[in-house]
Amino acid sequence: MKQKILTLLLGILLSSFLNTHAQILETVSWEFTTEKLSDTELNLVFKAQIDKEWHLYSQNFEDGGPVRLSFTFEGSKNYERIGEVEEITKAKKTFDEIFEMDIEYFEYEAILKQKIKVLSNAAFTIAGEMEYQTCREGECVLFTPDFEFAINEGNTVLNQVDEIPVKAEKEKINAMKNPRKEYASLWSLFFIAFTFGLIALLTPCVFPMIPMTVSFFMHSSENRKKAIFNAVFYGVSIIGIYTIIGTIVAITLGADFANWLSTHWIPNIIFFAIFFVFAFSFFGMFEITMPSWLVNKSVAKEDQGGLAGSFFMAFTLVLVSFSCTGPIVGSILVQSAGGEVLEPIVGMFGFSLAFALPFTLFAIFPSWLSNLPKSGGWLNSVKVVLGFLELALGLKFLSIADQTYHWGILDREVYLGIWIVIFTLMGFYLLGKLKFSHDSDLKYISVPRLMLAICSFSFVVYMIPGMFGAPLKAISGYLPPQTTQDFDISAIVRDQSGASFKDAKSEICETSKYADKLHLPHGLQGYFDFEQGLACAKEQNKPIFIDFTGHGCVNCREMEANVWSDARVQKVLREDYVIIALYVDDKQKLPEEDWITSTYDGKVKKTLGKKYADFQITRFGVNAQPYYVLLDHDENTLVEPRAYDLNADRFLEFLENGKKEFAKR
Repeated sequence: MKQKILTLLLGILLSSFLNTHAQILETVSWEFTTEKLSDTELNLVFKAQIDKEWHLYSQNFEDGGPVRLSFTFEGSKNYERIGEVEEITKAKKTFDEIFEMDIEYFEYEAILKQKIKVLSNAAFTIAGEMEYQTCREGECVLFTPDFEFAINEGNTVLNQVDEIPVKAEKEKINAMKNPRKEYASLWSLFFIAFTFGLIALLTPCVFPMIPMTVSFFMHSSENRKKAIFNAVFYGVSIIGIYTIIGTIVAITLGADFANWLSTHWIPNIIFFAIFFVFAFSFFGMFEITMPSWLVNKSVAKEDQGGLAGSFFMAFTLVLVSFSCTGPIVGSILVQSAGGEVLEPIVGMFGFSLAFALPFTLFAIFPSWLSNLPKSGGWLNSVKVVLGFLELALGLKFLSIADQTYHWGILDREVYLGIWIVIFTLMGFYLLGKLKFSHDSDLKYISVPRLMLAICSFSFVVYMIPGMFGAPLKAISGYLPPQTTQDFDISAIVRDQSGASFKDAKSEICETSKYADKLHLPHGLQGYFDFEQGLACAKEQNKPIFIDFTGHGCVNCREMEANVWSDARVQKVLREDYVIIALYVDDKQKLPEEDWITSTYDGKVKKTLGKKYADFQITRFGVNAQPYYVLLDHDENTLVEPRAYDLNADRFLEFLENGKKEFAKR
């Protein structure tokens, strides 16, 4: 029985391996239809169905990252385009740590439209080519398919094709979605907001109100059960008030407006200013309070008693505590406004649940009040620490605007320098070396304050190497791209070490073609043209290491950063192989004598990238990157090729086995 199970598992693994490494992947299926707008105008509708686990990069992000979706239309006198291709499906936006930039992508489906004006009543076709990249964990694939639309077929002017049933299709796709990722992000937001709610309880506006509020409920009724019921309703009212705020934000702003909030410079500058105003409030420069007439009116309603009294007691708490909770609530709404419609609601629910829970529990179990620490200066210290954090986090919004519009205000080292100063000052404040006007005297340092100070100074020490180019992976999502660093010592060392490796054993045979634009990582030497690399391998009697890669291949960069960076791997690549890096997405035009006609699709390949993408498909039956192949001088594979695998030991074994097999031939 055990042997059968083992055989079955091995079969599944082998099948999975073959499917991954020896298959032409088709990750997107396209449908091309037209949508009539008037007698002379129509939309060309591009509808993509994207396989599960894959994502398709959109058109709308900056250069320097993955390959964006693009459309090339063949010229024709029969029509003219009106504007550019418009994305009807909203792309998701995220920060990519490999490329250190914001990218956008589609999951499951994408609908795009190109508006055109028809200039002829004769039948004609609109043809062109798309280019796009799809990725999933471990592999990326580049595609360049053609598209074609038939217009005025049968001499009927603009026959209308039914519009794609977008709503029905979305419902179908939503039913197929794997909700784990979306649920995971919402749960993360919930727990973050819940944590902020607990922190808000420790502010001087809120903490002293816990025993006052509980006493109100325990003495407002002789019936303890009724008092407990009123206290529970009071807690529910707090949750309701805050959640309603989140709901209003979600309904009035919506997801489209949220996308504008997260990308345009105007809201990002406003958010930056809001965070700084909140920080100055926490430092005691001024108080953010609700109008006194609103607070007084709410307090007057508390005397009504019953459920109405409980509700207005909750409303009063929200108003009175606003000077402390307002910055925290505002931060949650600002952070969540850049996401889906549910996020502000979930964020406010998480915050209010944590905020209301202690009031309700202490009302039910009043004996717990005797165990609470006394109010005092430590509560104000919590506010000041939150102020420092507001300053640090607010810089991210200014950084987004700065990167988008290339103002050059916050280069990476400037950003890091400000953070280093902020967290250094926070450490000194926790040690009592820095004091604000409303702080009480600190006679001694408590153990919790000491531990927080140690954490703050340790974080400062961690950031200092970043001033000289260290990657600081733990906080890279908050920092500007490393390309904005003026002084990057790691790049200088890498360039110098690359030059030092040009010894007799590792020097390439001749200057590499395309080396003015293409480069290998870690100072490695090699070629970007297969024929040139093959000739050098024969001359030096070395096996060939082919790296099928791409400029926009995230997983390729991960392999280079985590596996190629291993000193043992670099030594073998440098000394024992001739490296040929073949970029399948490079746009360099080839001279006509280097054009090839594909035996796979019959098309003429005129660019460097298309030539080697076709080479990978026709020779190895694979179109995903990264893909690593070891060849002898007769272009035969030495060992089984490998794909994405971040285990450096296995990659080194792959290289060593290739060397041994080459020595036998």
